[in-house]
Amino acid sequence: MSKAVVFGNGESRKWAENVTTFDRNDKDVVTWGCNAIYRDMWVDNLVAVDYPMQQEIYTSDLLEGQFTTGDTMRFHFTNWSPVPAEIADMMFMGYDIPESFIHKTERVGNHTEQCVISGKDPVTLQEKIEVAMKMNPDLNMKDLRAKMEKDVGIWITYVKEDDGINSIDYPVGWSAGNTALHLACQEGANEVYIVGFDLSSYDEPLNNIYKGTDNYLSSDAKGFNPVNWINQMQTVFTEYKDVKFYWVDPVDRFGQEEFFLTDQHGKFNNLSYLTKDSLCDKLNIL
Repeated sequence: MSKAVVFGNGESRKWAENVTTFDRNDKDVVTWGCNAIYRDMWVDNLVAVDYPMQQEIYTSDLLEGQFTTGDTMRFHFTNWSPVPAEIADMMFMGYDIPESFIHKTERVGNHTEQCVISGKDPVTLQEKIEVAMKMNPDLNMKDLRAKMEKDVGIWITYVKEDDGINSIDYPVGWSAGNTALHLACQEGANEVYIVGFDLSSYDEPLNNIYKGTDNYLSSDAKGFNPVNWINQMQTVFTEYKDVKFYWVDPVDRFGQEEFFLTDQHGKFNNLSYLTKDSLCDKLNIL
């Protein structure tokens, strides 16, 4: 029986950072985490869907160390497609792009022949913001602008050949947490324990452990409408009907048990709840 623990970065998973051991020698229990979780705890698989976080992880001591130590963490990035480095050298010819919009790593050591180029076009951003403001007049305009301006610019990451980064083919365009959840199922997990998946709400402050830190929204940002996030999670439960999912300490501030855990046939039969204490007892976590 293969088990997976999938960590989101909702504030309800803060307790997990103090866990002394998720037994890395137990091959039946595989851990998955998202984005900046690597700053605080080890996971077997790290998933990143935002290009600033991908660049941060790629240039971190953690990944650099694995190039030489052969440690076992696996990295999964969306839209990670290395191209010849010369493309980055030529792409700005004829364009006057402010340096503040260009985020480029150094070409050092073996990181010289290829790069990954990602980004959000700063030229068309203002037009998109104006359209969004007209379509959503009831939203906080300052908060809306901050969210749309996040990650604007071009990220160029010079990479090493055969660096072990796994490019995610599907799903693409999902949240990092639900992407990790789907990947855990793709890799054959029979039981999946979901930790730190806190539904968001625009009427509440942003629920994320890393808000206010590098590559995240500010600590005073509002939450997000959870509809897309909910649809993604429901898709996982529907696609993997034979997988048993355990949601650990869900943050029930928005009536999600009644709203979220139902499909056209009623409640999902493959989804149950656990407390964090029950999780620790079930998986012998100390």
